[in-house]
Order: sequence, then structure tokens, then C-alpha cells
Amino acid sequence: MTRLDSIDALEKLRGDLAAQEGAGVVVRVCSTGCRALGALSVCEALEREIARRALGSKARVVRAGCHGLCAGAVAVVVDPQGIFYQGVTTEDAPEIVEETVVGGRIVERLCWSLDGEAVPLKHDIPFYKHQTRLVLRNCGVVDPASLEDAIAHGAYSAAAQALSDMRPEQVIEEVLASGLRGRGGAGFPTGRKWQFARAAEGEPKYIICNADEGDPGAFMDRALLEGDPHLIIEGMIIGAYAIGAKKGFIYVRAEYPIAIQHTKAALEQAREAGLLGESILGTGFDLDIEMRVGAGAFVCGEETALIASIEGKRGMPRSRPPFPASFGLYGKPTNINNVETWANVPRIIEEGSEAYAKVGTEGSKGTKIFALAGKVRNTGLVEVPMGATLRQIVFDIGGGIPDDREFRAAQMGGPSGGCVPADYLDLPIDYDSVKQVGAIMGSGGLIVMDDSTCMVDIARFFTDFVQSESCGKCVPCRVGTRRMLEILTRICNGEGEIGDVERLDRLGKMVLATSLCGLGQTAPNPALSTIRYFQHEYDSHINERRCPAGACQALIGYRILEDTCTGCGVCLKACPVGAISGEKKQPHSISASVCIKCGACHEKCRFDAIVVE
Repeated sequence: MTRLDSIDALEKLRGDLAAQEGAGVVVRVCSTGCRALGALSVCEALEREIARRALGSKARVVRAGCHGLCAGAVAVVVDPQGIFYQGVTTEDAPEIVEETVVGGRIVERLCWSLDGEAVPLKHDIPFYKHQTRLVLRNCGVVDPASLEDAIAHGAYSAAAQALSDMRPEQVIEEVLASGLRGRGGAGFPTGRKWQFARAAEGEPKYIICNADEGDPGAFMDRALLEGDPHLIIEGMIIGAYAIGAKKGFIYVRAEYPIAIQHTKAALEQAREAGLLGESILGTGFDLDIEMRVGAGAFVCGEETALIASIEGKRGMPRSRPPFPASFGLYGKPTNINNVETWANVPRIIEEGSEAYAKVGTEGSKGTKIFALAGKVRNTGLVEVPMGATLRQIVFDIGGGIPDDREFRAAQMGGPSGGCVPADYLDLPIDYDSVKQVGAIMGSGGLIVMDDSTCMVDIARFFTDFVQSESCGKCVPCRVGTRRMLEILTRICNGEGEIGDVERLDRLGKMVLATSLCGLGQTAPNPALSTIRYFQHEYDSHINERRCPAGACQALIGYRILEDTCTGCGVCLKACPVGAISGEKKQPHSISASVCIKCGACHEKCRFDAIVVE
């Protein structure tokens, strides 16, 4: 691309590209998350079919980012009609091109179905209909590998506006007035954080994008970097201008190869086009951004640990104050925000703080992106206004619980979050409300659990995760989480003792109050929240040696019902250790002393003759 030496040049290019964008049919294939199910092969098949029919001037394929509905992978949207197809394979390519690209007709078998009726248009599908896609507006639309495509859809217009029409102090005031709070977990007001960094003495100043997203089941930041990397770069340009920084870093964990590839390419494209480097767009403002790849330590999501990692040190947190705003990277004033926070900034400048602040609640403005996972029909990436309820997310957008099972709880805020029970399905979700029920907003992981989930085992699982990820610097986190894990493991193994629940509660509150960093200060949340809402399950494990959900292997057994068993022998063949015996067409039996409780017999039985006790 020709170097853009002025804002007028950027806007002229945008107009030319937008005119080209509106011509012909565009087939947008999710080529990031859907890649695991063959999205790239689908792209190639569609491109071959378009080439075979010589439709190059009338149709094109865009290898886009995440469409959001991961349950529909491989997901394809055909524009300008806005037709959504799910579960697309390479074999479907000829039919899609023939029927939809050429003929403008719907392939109903590939459409979303509601009560047996095909729902062809994306905006009519409940998963999308109940969302407010502000930050994700271009994710799944633009080609993340193309700066031209990003510019055609509005990229860098907000940065141009800020650099040309606003003083740095005005930018900060606009972000303050918007009510934007950090989307990384703590929810600190972004504008105030920028104020601190701008006012701090010392040069140079730095900005950092924290993309070290490590929560199990969370993929919001990854999807943004994979699908719309120029949005994050643009947000960083605006933030750097506001605080007076000339150097920035994007810190991405190594487990995100597609995000690394797309973001690195976007940085190179931005430099070549004059959107990074010296005198951006001829405004006299200088900024360069580098990428640093982290090794995958969960604790590096904490900002002082992340700074240490960028400096080449072991990623361990330090005591605060001093805070990074005054003493950060290389001892200089530093501002750190996570991916989603930076992605909100261009939207605030575009819309204005007043319009932005109309979305959300009194204390939490704008939208929030959630990674909806677990026992829910429509898993995927969801963006809703702050204040949306858990019921709206899980049932209206997520489609409810599979197999008509009961909703048990939702784990919010990642491994350091809490489990929110069904009693709070109608609680408006914002930074303040979730704290009141023992959870945290976190970065946006939302794992749904049904009535087959053992809440004690969930507490054990997440405590195991945070214990193994503890950097070990402070005793409360290093030792306290290990003791908590030992107690939870003992309870799940049927060896719980009277008083264990009280020990867990005391220990958890001590770890929470005395740990050095945010990891330890929230690590007890899974145990404390499950004790708060599901103590009866702990009591069953300890007093009755029984797991109500039938999930803890040490506390369950399998029995064959003689009156129901037909003697078909399927379970006998499925058992890997020979624990089942019986003659053909005669009731079988299970030897408890041999059974390893793998559940294979229970899964294979066609007559519901094997029960869990």
C-alpha cells in the first residue's frame, strides 16, 4: 500500500475501497476458530468453484475472523443478503455457489433452524438478534490479513479524528465521560488510569496491550486479535497520544499462533502505510508498537508480572505502590489495558462519550464480550450491554441447556471467579453486581454447568489450576492454595472430614486477604462461592460419602437392574477390565471390586438398565 501522509489521503482511500466493497457477492468464512473443523479447506473449495464458473468479478471469498456462533462451525455468511450457513463442509461449496452466489436462493439444509423452520438471515437468529455487537462489529466481516479491508470498514478514522481535532486532555476527558472501565477484570476506570500516566513524571512513557488471556474457556481477546487486529492498534494509537507515549507493546501468549500471525502482519502493514512510526498521517505524532510473545504463565496476566516478563525477567508480580502509571516498564510511566479495553476506545471517539454511555448500567457503561462455553446449546462469542442478565445470555442467546437438563450454575470470571447459582439468573451483570454474589466479571469467561456437574469437583478443578499457576512468591498463595486443594481433593475422594468445610472457608478468606497479587486475592473464589451456595453438596460428600451429581468417581458405583437387563452383552463387551459377567439373554452383574467406574457400560446400555449409585 502507498504510504498515507495525511488524513485526507486516508479518507480518500477509504472512499475508494468502500465503493469496491459494495460490489458483488461476498462469502465470509470464519477462518480462525472454525479452522479446526476445516474452514481453510472450505475457503479453498469455494474459491475453486467461483473460479471454475468465472465469477471473479461478481463474487469473492473473505477469510474472516470469528462470526461468534462456535456451535455452528464452520460458519459462513453470504453478503449482501446476510445469509448465515452453519456446519459447512467442502462438499457444500458447489451448492452454495450455484444456489446462493449465482441464483440468490437459500440452501435451507444449511440454515439455522427454529422449531423446524429455517432461519436464513443472520440478524433473525436468536443468537445474534439479542446481542449488541459494538466492539465485534467488524469481527467476522473484515479480512484480518488486509489493511485495505479494515480501512474500507472504518479502521483508523477514530485515530485520525483524535490526532487532528482533539488535544490529548480532550481525549482523556472523552474516555472518562464515557464511563469505560477496564475489561481485564478489575474494572478500574480507563480514563482515570490514563490521567495518572499522563500526569506522571518521567520519559519515555509506554503503553501495553495485555493479551495474556489464560482463563480456561475464555477466548475473547484471542478472537479480537485474530479477527480485527487493526481495531486494537487504533485504540493504542489513541491511548498513546492521550498519555504522551511514543512506544507500545502487545504482549500475546504463545498458545495463540493465529492471533500472533495476524497481529504481527497488521503491525507491519500499519508501519508501511504510515499509520505507525514517525508523524502518523502527517500529524507530527510518533508511535511504534512491538509484539512480545509470552510463554503462557497465567500469572503474567497480572500487570506487574507482565512488565517483568517484557523486561526479560521471570514473570512475577511485585508489591504496589508504586503503580505502573508512575513506575512501570523499565521504571518509566506505563499504561496497561487489555485487548477488549483498547478495542472500545475507537468506538468511544466515533460515537462520542454521551452516546457510548447510554449503553449499560449506571456504574458499568458499554458492552461486554463473553466467551459462552460449557453445558449450553449455542457456545460462542457473545457481546451484550452491561446489565444484561445471566438468563438472557444463557437462554435467549445461548439457547438453554442441552437435553433439557436443569441449569445449575455459571462460573464467571475464569478460574479466580465464582459460581453463580440459578437463584441469580435474573441478576443484571455488571462489575458491582457480580461482586455481591461472590464472583468477578474477570475478562469475560462464562462456563455454564447443568445438574450433572458436581460443584465440589468444580471448586477442586479451578483450585488445582490456580495452585499450579501460582508464581510462588508469596506464602498465602503458594501454600494456602495447596492446602485448599488438598482438602477439596480429599472430599472428592470420599475422605472428607467433619470440619473440612469450615477449614476451607477460613483458609480461603485468609488467602484472599493476604496474597500479594490479583491471582491469590481471587483464587479462593471458586471454593468460597460453592460453599456459600452449594454447602449441601459438601455435606453429602462428607457425611453421606455420596456425590449428588454422580460425578466424583470415588463416591459412585454402577449396578445393573435385573428386571430391566435383557442380557444383550453390549455392556460386557464395553467393559475394559472384565468387571461384568452374565449369560446371554440373562441379567448381567457388575463386580464392585473389579469395576474402575469408567462409565463405559452406562453409556453403551440401550435399555437404561445400568444405574449410578
